[in-house]
Amino acid sequence: MSREQLKNIKMKSLTILTLLILTSFTGFCKTWTVVNDGTSFTPSNLTIAFGDSVNFVISGSHNAVEINKSTYDVNGSTALSNGFQVPFNGGKVMPEKLGIGTHYYVCTPHASVGMKATITVTGTTNIKESKFVANISIFPNPTNDLITIKGGNTISGELYTITDQSGKQVLSGKLINATTTVDISQLATGIYLFQIGEQKRETFKIVKK
Repeated sequence: MSREQLKNIKMKSLTILTLLILTSFTGFCKTWTVVNDGTSFTPSNLTIAFGDSVNFVISGSHNAVEINKSTYDVNGSTALSNGFQVPFNGGKVMPEKLGIGTHYYVCTPHASVGMKATITVTGTTNIKESKFVANISIFPNPTNDLITIKGGNTISGELYTITDQSGKQVLSGKLINATTTVDISQLATGIYLFQIGEQKRETFKIVKK
């Protein structure tokens, strides 16, 4: 048997093995369903495993938009930057938008009447277990408009909040990549605290010029 034939056999075997691994992993994941009953989401408090997805089967008058807890508590509807957004008439939220922790969401036009719910994602990942092991850098600082947060995969998917010197939250969102750029151009000139994470937190002082 020639060297080229052996190479082809090895490549085919590797491809088959890869497909088997992916198929096995997918088999452990589950798609959950959320429906609407009038102006209520059902279930209102859904718990899923990391890697699962959620399919919203809702009417054309409802959507589902991720918000932060502070907005949730007051029945607000301000979307969380980089959070999931399900269009009117439903759709699926994929696992990459559902990091470990609690996700708060509302129906935008009906948030004021309490159409809201949560998705809690359980499980562990190497990223979460090694959270904030890598050095986190924020630059440029001071800045006029854009600020970049770099910290490797340990910060990917983490929520962030920015508060002013009085402790008022002025901006929030999610770090979607190992390096994420945040626009703070709308903030007034001054000193702010940039906090990453919920349970394990890292806080940095940033200056808006």
